[in-house]
Amino acid sequence: MKTGFIGLGNVGGKLGGSLLRNGVDLTVHDLNTALVDSFVARGAKPGGSPAEMMRTCDAVITCLPSPAASAAVVEEMLPEITPGKIWMEMSTTDEAEVKRLGQQVIDRGGAAVDCPVSGGCHRADTGNISIFAGCDRATFDRILPLLKTMGRRILHTGDLGSASVLKVITNYLATANLLTCCEALVTAKAAGMDLATAYEAIAISSGTSFVHETESQVILNGSRDISFTMDLVAKDIGLFQAVADRAGVPLEMNPLMIRIFEDGISRFGPRELSPNIIKRLEEATGLDITAPGFPPEMTDDEPEEQGYEVIPRGHPAP
Repeated sequence: MKTGFIGLGNVGGKLGGSLLRNGVDLTVHDLNTALVDSFVARGAKPGGSPAEMMRTCDAVITCLPSPAASAAVVEEMLPEITPGKIWMEMSTTDEAEVKRLGQQVIDRGGAAVDCPVSGGCHRADTGNISIFAGCDRATFDRILPLLKTMGRRILHTGDLGSASVLKVITNYLATANLLTCCEALVTAKAAGMDLATAYEAIAISSGTSFVHETESQVILNGSRDISFTMDLVAKDIGLFQAVADRAGVPLEMNPLMIRIFEDGISRFGPRELSPNIIKRLEEATGLDITAPGFPPEMTDDEPEEQGYEVIPRGHPAP
């Protein structure tokens, strides 16, 4: 399948790299021409415009920073969508917006999928990230080989838009985990605990989480680098709030989290690394929440393997 990839940033560059590394016929596009040149040097084709890519490729993947960016690209591609073409949206985006854009693709005879990823940039880099996919089953079966190349665990979530709902739910939970890990580590230091010991106590207890086992490490290192920024967290929990509002759910935690990140952005800037939300508490207490022996960034020590479909409990095998 001739595949186009638009958006070679922190996540997209790693997902596209997995496709290229595994022999997929890949055409790429990004506003940063240096990123395109890097892919071309490794064997990809330069894509030119999004419209040209949709014309020459069977499937075009978008992995972009905002719903507005995705909308602009899809509108450019629409005249080139014909029966059999596939648009795959791997950005974290709004359920209503991906349905709106996807319906335009479907109306022209194409297929649309929202297939966001979850699990961190370090797993995207090795092809071991998890991928949700919302679309009809026939389309899912067509794109499954591509998804298995980019990710380890692949979940068909239902109709178009369902993957985006689940993605912002999981990002909401990750944000809540991050904020509670920050409070736990600062409280441990204030109470006189050794931070390396506190980290291990949490890691081997009922208090552990994926976020603690990854982000707490780069917090304690001091780099705070997970290749994710405060403005992106604010976008994601804002999208989660929109899902809850449409469903009539009176959330209590998420509005507080939105206010915390609004304050973090006002203090440190929108492009500050998201784990540095802990600086609010470091400044309030005068404490330095770092410890020796922790890595500056996360790496994935799982070997790259072919992905597989995850079947929800109680669901028949396809």
